[in-house]
Amino acid sequence: MTAYDEGSQRLEAPRAAGRSEAGRHGTERTVGIGAGAKELATEDMVLNIGPQHPSTHGVLRLRITLDGERISAAEPIIGYMHRGAEKLFEVRDFRQIIVLANRHDWLSAFANELGVVLAAERMLGMEVPERAVWARTLLAELNRVLNHLMFLGSYPLEVGAITPIFYAFREREQLQRVMEEISGGRMHYMFNRVGGLKEDLPAGWLGRARTAIAEVRSGTADIADLIAGNEIFRARTRGVGVLTREQILQYGVSGPIARAAGVDFDLRRDEPYLAYKDLDVPVVTRTEGDCLARFECLLHQVYASLDLADACLDRLADLPPGPINVRLPKVLKVPEGHTYAWTENPLGINGYYLVSRGEKTPWRLKLRSASYNNLQVLSELLPGNLVADMIAILGSMFFVVGDVDK
Repeated sequence: MTAYDEGSQRLEAPRAAGRSEAGRHGTERTVGIGAGAKELATEDMVLNIGPQHPSTHGVLRLRITLDGERISAAEPIIGYMHRGAEKLFEVRDFRQIIVLANRHDWLSAFANELGVVLAAERMLGMEVPERAVWARTLLAELNRVLNHLMFLGSYPLEVGAITPIFYAFREREQLQRVMEEISGGRMHYMFNRVGGLKEDLPAGWLGRARTAIAEVRSGTADIADLIAGNEIFRARTRGVGVLTREQILQYGVSGPIARAAGVDFDLRRDEPYLAYKDLDVPVVTRTEGDCLARFECLLHQVYASLDLADACLDRLADLPPGPINVRLPKVLKVPEGHTYAWTENPLGINGYYLVSRGEKTPWRLKLRSASYNNLQVLSELLPGNLVADMIAILGSMFFVVGDVDK
């Protein structure tokens, strides 16, 4: 008898007896007479993603529990980038806060600054010059396009398509050039001030901005052509990571992720600020709620924001010369009281709850960041999906970890 025959007889002996066996991990199983293959004991595997995984746009850790190839539980573990921004706000005056506020979502710096200055201006009862209002609206939409182009390029890269990111950075550079010209910064603009903007627009800047917008609109079509009809991309994203309307409302998810699941809400239209009350704000929505719908929402929002930017340029060209800010005292003190200012940031609702005791620094400034809520829903979104689809889902949530950890 060969060794193989001996081994076969040893495997067959328990089946012939028809008795119960204890698995190697203590799980009891009954192997009946004439059973096909011997049942194997299994146990869940815990997998740590991060805290420095390339698809997380920052330092994030995910504790994933796997049942075979399928995710059974997911726990986002945050705090690896925590800078204590809210505590730092309390020891900075209202001019210095802006430099801290524009950094938590490093792709949306101008939009981050807006909430702080709007809250302070509301408490002061300050009327901002019309020219500053329209310029702020224009720059906020250009910043929105810059944010979306980054994700439109990086998301295909995460699911295996490298070419779109080169197109996305080409178009980003067109807008970065005009944003850098006006503010001196490429990411952290520091161009907002309480009462308006730092300084007036440079001579000829409106024309250069209009040219950049036209070039970006044309170049974004190239990204759409590369991705929209790509069979592999659609297979990786269609029907994957479906987020329901109920989950969105429970977790306070906002922005393009919420609108991709049919939540038709946008602060620019529903509770307008700046010059949005005088603009026809197009809100891009989808109903599927999957990875593909989130990508399409982001793509078509770029076109919508470029149209809004063109409308702002037309208005600024018609406005007569005038002040771009309000003269402030050397020591700026905000009256005692409290207010909440929220804006439609590129990634969703961004809010600042300001409490003042009449001093030059806020007594409390609470930040409600969009990415924090958008990330927490992963604990319900990931379970039930295959681990192979995890990166496609993570990338489609469009969060910045600095915006989560604040």
